[in-house]
Amino acid sequence: MLRRNLVSIGDCTKEDILRILKHARQFEEQPNRELMKGKVAATLFFEPSTRTRLSFETAVNRLGGRVVGFQDASTTSSSKGESLKDTILMVSNYADVIIMRHHLEGAARYASEVTDAPIVNAGDGANQHPSQTLLDLYSIQQTQGTLDNLTITVVGDLKYGRTVHSLIVGMSHFSPTFHFVAPDELRMPDEQKRFCNLHDIHYEEHVAFTEEIINRTDILYMTRVQRERFTDLMEYERVKNVYILHNKMLENSRPNLRVLHPLPRVNEISYDVDDNPKAYYFQQARNGLFVREAILCDVLGIDI
Repeated sequence: MLRRNLVSIGDCTKEDILRILKHARQFEEQPNRELMKGKVAATLFFEPSTRTRLSFETAVNRLGGRVVGFQDASTTSSSKGESLKDTILMVSNYADVIIMRHHLEGAARYASEVTDAPIVNAGDGANQHPSQTLLDLYSIQQTQGTLDNLTITVVGDLKYGRTVHSLIVGMSHFSPTFHFVAPDELRMPDEQKRFCNLHDIHYEEHVAFTEEIINRTDILYMTRVQRERFTDLMEYERVKNVYILHNKMLENSRPNLRVLHPLPRVNEISYDVDDNPKAYYFQQARNGLFVREAILCDVLGIDI
């Protein structure tokens, strides 16, 4: 089992990851099971969310549990100045597990240190998004038949993109090769590149998004440029549409290539890609339900 929390994908061993993916496959075969009957999950979303919040809440409901929480921090006592510590301690009185998204990096780690209730990090700033990484790994495994020795190209906002930061850590157990495609303003941070060097992960950096790179790729992971992470809106306007994937760019790609995206998309994937059998981002989102069922059972110590 996980250590009662899922704060960072770096806290997961290879065995943890493979176990959760195995359980996710079981939930895909049978998603409705009363394994959380009598338990309450609190969803504390200090930042907006659609897919993550709804898939976690659906996971709880399909497992027979109940959900309390909020999706707008302005309606809570935090708008009155209540500290994060006090909010977490208060909610811990009511819930068996806390699922939290927060704009501050490290908020989930802090929450895990002030309460005994299991904490599941649903995203903390530009830092980590471990449940997204696990559903990404499940999607990769489902489409490629393996996680080992794959070439993954990540495109777009690599500076603020917590999903790609977490993906690097999650894939580090499986000998990947990465292509990082980003403008200079949004290039992969040095911290993540040091991680790659430390773990002997081969990577190449590119500014141009070319078909030659796509054609060497097993997984093409597109990301949106996140306006909410920019303090300089002029900088955002310069880079927001720098890379757009069109259907014709996939014409000579590998038969096994699949296009992933953590969603929501803005302009970075043209709508003409949606009907291509290599487009997998909506199935990827669907996989979030099964993976999050597996995560909830794992942190709660529930046998599958």
